[in-house]
Amino acid sequence: MRSLLAFLLFATFSAAAADRPNVLFISIDDLNHWVGYLGRNKQAVTPNIDKLAARGLSFTRSYCAAPVCNPSRAALMSGLRPGQTGVYDNNNDWRKAIAIDKPLTTTFRNAGYDVKGAGKIYHEAYRRSEEWNDYLENEGGMPKVPAGQSDGVGGIKFAALKDAKDEDFNDWNIVSYCIEQLGKTHDKPLFLACGIHKPHMPWNVPQKYFDMHPLDQIELPPTKEGDLSDVPPAGLKMAKPEGDHAAILASGRWKEAIQAYLAAASYCDMLIGRLMDAFDKSAYKDNTVIVFWSDHGWHLGEKEHWRKFALWEEATRAPLIWIAPGITKPNSVCERTVDFMSVYPTLLDLCGIAKPGHVEGPSLKPLLAEPSTKWDLPAITTFGFQNHAVRTEGWRYIRYANGDEELYDETADPYEWTNLANKPEHAALKAQLTKHLPTTNLPESEGKTKPKNKPKNKKKKAE
Repeated sequence: MRSLLAFLLFATFSAAAADRPNVLFISIDDLNHWVGYLGRNKQAVTPNIDKLAARGLSFTRSYCAAPVCNPSRAALMSGLRPGQTGVYDNNNDWRKAIAIDKPLTTTFRNAGYDVKGAGKIYHEAYRRSEEWNDYLENEGGMPKVPAGQSDGVGGIKFAALKDAKDEDFNDWNIVSYCIEQLGKTHDKPLFLACGIHKPHMPWNVPQKYFDMHPLDQIELPPTKEGDLSDVPPAGLKMAKPEGDHAAILASGRWKEAIQAYLAAASYCDMLIGRLMDAFDKSAYKDNTVIVFWSDHGWHLGEKEHWRKFALWEEATRAPLIWIAPGITKPNSVCERTVDFMSVYPTLLDLCGIAKPGHVEGPSLKPLLAEPSTKWDLPAITTFGFQNHAVRTEGWRYIRYANGDEELYDETADPYEWTNLANKPEHAALKAQLTKHLPTTNLPESEGKTKPKNKPKNKKKKAE
């Protein structure tokens, strides 16, 4: 009798799992809102990402949980904000703060999914292989900059590689692994994660992608002289204008750097086209939820700042696209303000999987079905201990650990040139926005050391 009951339970579980949609989980590294469909920068050439957005619903106000690779990815994958784990920096080993039962991957495996992946999903210095049924470990490397050719300006690394081919880069191999999985028959619903590195530095890609962005046509982003004059000390400390920005100005190569970033984004776009061409030819075309996201934004001189590592718009805004069969409609756009803590619960909601109690963030399913649905929740971004930004549809409020503040009217001032935090007429607004600041702010997680356990570059045969 017990054997029969166990069999019936297993059969019921297997049938339920088989009826669930597959998931294609596409993660991009350092891709800011310079993509064609968002219109922030008209110089972007991203036709394949634009086509992906046209398949379903794209968010115009989507923000990361942290403007740093490791804490952003750890938060999205665990459902726990940085303040709940103490994972604030790239050198915090998130595995010490996030038990193996918490991540998105574990929840999908427990629900009967075949969970496979390749590339950069977590910050790769810290990987927990047992979360996956299979993972590509030998993704390969990248071509070197030829001797005698410039590799950039200081820490901003870029070079056009005249003799390199698309397939010479690790990202090509990552996408190849995912294409291989899409060509197989799986006996369980498939959760397939594809983590593409570009446009993460170095912005070294084949010459043809630089040629798509002629240097004599490159325009600098909108800037304002003396932009940082009203930024408080804590914000200036993050901006570090005396670092990358000063070096770029001294070099006279600002436009070259922008060209290189745009070229790296166009290389990434080519990979998306390759992946989606294979997807459209696969058995998974009509029964797969697709989510496309980038871990955070990137500054290229706006507010005299480069890289991420700040709480302003450029560092925190990143693409978010959803395609959910039977729910999203083609060419849908949602103007509501969301953050990436909703990715985990939304995937569970779309796949009929119960949400674990620890998961932060609401499901976006109501917005996927009807983009104009009322939505009063702001996006929250954290950078370091007790430094937070609250982003609504019209405002950004930043509160630093030392009490410094910034407030920007995003409608009138989309590049955040005028800090209104000290204006008495905005006291009530600040008080309202303050209510959304995270109340849990754990000290920085232990393990802030140079990673010693980076995955070895060994070949692992895919199942």
